[in-house]
Amino acid sequence: MLDIQRRISNPFYALLSLPSTAMGFALSIQISALSWLLTTKYNLDIHEVGIVWAAGPLAGIFGQVIVGLISDNVWFWGGRRRPFVLIGGTLAALMLLALPNIDTISTALGIGNLLVVAVIVALTLDLSINISFNPTRSIIADVTPEGNARTKGYTWMQTISGFFGVLAYVVGATMGNYVLINLGVVIVFLFSVVPMFFVEEPRQLASAATAAGTEKSATEWGQLWRIYIAHGFSWIGVQTMFVFIIAFIQQKLMTGVPASEASVLSGQIIAISFAVLNTVGFILPAFVLEPLAERIGRVRMHTIAVAVMSAGYFGIVALAQDAMTMYLLMAVCGIGWASIVSLPFAVMSEKVDKSRMGFFMGIFNLSVVLPQLFVSLVVGKFILDAQDKNIIFIISGVSLALSALFWMLVKEQRGAGTSGPQNLSSH
Repeated sequence: MLDIQRRISNPFYALLSLPSTAMGFALSIQISALSWLLTTKYNLDIHEVGIVWAAGPLAGIFGQVIVGLISDNVWFWGGRRRPFVLIGGTLAALMLLALPNIDTISTALGIGNLLVVAVIVALTLDLSINISFNPTRSIIADVTPEGNARTKGYTWMQTISGFFGVLAYVVGATMGNYVLINLGVVIVFLFSVVPMFFVEEPRQLASAATAAGTEKSATEWGQLWRIYIAHGFSWIGVQTMFVFIIAFIQQKLMTGVPASEASVLSGQIIAISFAVLNTVGFILPAFVLEPLAERIGRVRMHTIAVAVMSAGYFGIVALAQDAMTMYLLMAVCGIGWASIVSLPFAVMSEKVDKSRMGFFMGIFNLSVVLPQLFVSLVVGKFILDAQDKNIIFIISGVSLALSALFWMLVKEQRGAGTSGPQNLSSH
């Protein structure tokens, strides 16, 4: 075991964050480039884009739950989570290469329907990401003690991952999405594979009930359901923005712009908007949210952040008539985004049986992928039929407001702001 892991030092938190960063970078490329490629290069309409995006949640429903369940109960290649990170990371890197080559793949396979190939590519990429995402998050809970150390693990995860997410959007905006995709192939492969040989996993995962010397169930199901519902509404709002922001920008910000310029300009505005969102998203978790959460509680901090994001969405509806205003309001939304991708993992991980962390992390992911599926199959058709694309951010704002209300029903874990004793003997 490395000394930095034994001491649970900041360099270890950084190392532990890299596999999740790899998957986040792949997802950032998908968010930044997929809708743009499908609408501008392959001429799919917005409803067809929604169908392609539905492939990802379908992969997540099965991929993360199954992989989480299996990874709780196997040990090979020197780890429990390691094999799935290695396999998924390698596949994700390879599948990124396919994104800009959907037409070439379609021709090579003799498939005339471009939409079919696009769905296959998106499904394969997302399945690869989902194979790895669960283990990259579960391993953080596996090797960190409960309390503030666990919170630091997930906030560091988002800070490192968010930084590279911003890098993805900046590269996309300044150098183009094709350069971004090629860079992503390298980063995703190295960050998912290399760290796994330097993090030592515990061979046995003792349940919280066993550690306390009691037969009582270690899983708080009532609280978990509240967390799932609250997190699900967050992701309805977030995913609606991610998938359909292109329609909002084309209608509201491209007025008077020549068609020959609108394609490039809309792609740049999306990239910069997401860069702003993720800049706030990576700065806040480790440096602002974690200290505040320790002081006022994780649940309360998260509830406030989600409510602020809801207000930011409604601000876009009321005020966003130019790119600069859009960027400023996306910065406000970034406060909620920073919390959504960090604090809920720490809250959830301390309400479940630790020996089944992979399984529960997979179940938790259903509160992400089911809303994504709902957005792609239901919300997408509704947005397509709506004349005014403000409806995109109205739906997002209402969803985040409902999420904040449900988070108010979640109880704060006692002693959540303290790290407690660090028992590392099983590592």
